[in-house]
Amino acid sequence: MLFLVLCCFWLTPAGFGLEFRYHNSAEVEQYLREVSRNYSSFTHLHSIGHSVEGRELWVLILGQNPRQHRTGIPEFKYVGNMHGNEVVGRVLLLQLIDYLIKNYLSDPFVTRLLNSTRIHILPSMNPDGFESSGRDCMYSQGRFNKNGVDLNRNFPDAFSNDNVILREKEVVAVMEWMKTERFVLSANLHGGAVVASYPYDNSNGGSELQGLSSITPDNDVFIHLAKTYSFNHTTMHKGDSCYDSKDFTDGITNGYSWYPLTGGMQDYNYVWGQCLELTLELSCCKFPPESELPGLWAANKPALLAYMQQAHLGLKGQVLDSNGIPVQNASVEVNGRRNLCPFRTDGNGEYYRLLLPGNYTVTVTHSAHVSITETISVPYGPEKFSALTHNFQLQRSSSDSSLGATIQPTCVSPKLLNSENHSATLLPCAFTALSVLILHRLLLS
Repeated sequence: MLFLVLCCFWLTPAGFGLEFRYHNSAEVEQYLREVSRNYSSFTHLHSIGHSVEGRELWVLILGQNPRQHRTGIPEFKYVGNMHGNEVVGRVLLLQLIDYLIKNYLSDPFVTRLLNSTRIHILPSMNPDGFESSGRDCMYSQGRFNKNGVDLNRNFPDAFSNDNVILREKEVVAVMEWMKTERFVLSANLHGGAVVASYPYDNSNGGSELQGLSSITPDNDVFIHLAKTYSFNHTTMHKGDSCYDSKDFTDGITNGYSWYPLTGGMQDYNYVWGQCLELTLELSCCKFPPESELPGLWAANKPALLAYMQQAHLGLKGQVLDSNGIPVQNASVEVNGRRNLCPFRTDGNGEYYRLLLPGNYTVTVTHSAHVSITETISVPYGPEKFSALTHNFQLQRSSSDSSLGATIQPTCVSPKLLNSENHSATLLPCAFTALSVLILHRLLLS
């Protein structure tokens, strides 16, 4: 009888637990399926694609309406294990899922967060690399994917003319994923240092290069986001360096100022995805002993939660025509923040602009309508779990007669060249270059 009671306990949704250890890909999939099955009312599990060796890239969505976007609800994502041998992020994201599902409807913060935000979690972007990793603190293999490619050097780069390269399957999957969801805020989790890094990671020596940093038009917001993470982390904000790293004031750094890189994911998110993303370095040791995992979770949990809440910064709303019909592909530009690719409305006429509290002049333009400019006072939204909602209504241009015409964006993401059928042996030059890079920057992410 006691045996049956214990079995029933472990089979109930509240009964299964998540150990602090490194779970392989099969175990991660099993856990995510259990979560999706037992908490189906506010979670949804789906695959965004496959790794080179055919492993699924599983994403768990959590929120009040997990299966589809709702107007006014920002889309947020966390991506872990981009470098296969940097494993702390993979562990923390599984623990974060466990924490959210067990506290939804009982903890006020978690409940408000999931009711107001649609959260996407990809625990491992590079499962092949993880499966091939050794457990050495810094020097193990597994950083690259199965084709020997660093995924954080494989995205299109706004500052490079060499964008006609093969994209790895994992990178293609993320790029296509970003076309299906209009993400507002994101972070990718790495290891090998303890710091929050923000764009740009690259520069071509243009106006973005200011001193030793490559500065985005939203630099003030990025610094706020990075400090939100570092100051909610138990030690990151102290700037204490790892034994082989530099000191980071307040535990944050501009990516280019730390070290330039081409083809990084956070720059791609910002330039082409309209999504503000940070790179979070979470441990001096890339593959720490399992005994350290509970402490790493305790150090990062408040920061992971506080950062998600920042999806409610600034302004959100819709651009509508005179009949109240959403206007797709209208640009929503903030005076003084000229982005390389303008922020544009989606198919629902919806826009999001993460902004700190203050007064902003916003201009909305669309070729079939008369432009409109308004000055808006923006409060601090995260404390209320909602950015300021402000809709813009456009009047149709008298010179345009093509009702319902689709306006093409002026900034188009580079074409995808999928590397599905190539192998590392077919790319000796690229492999050699990457080998030199990793020897030179072995301890960097």
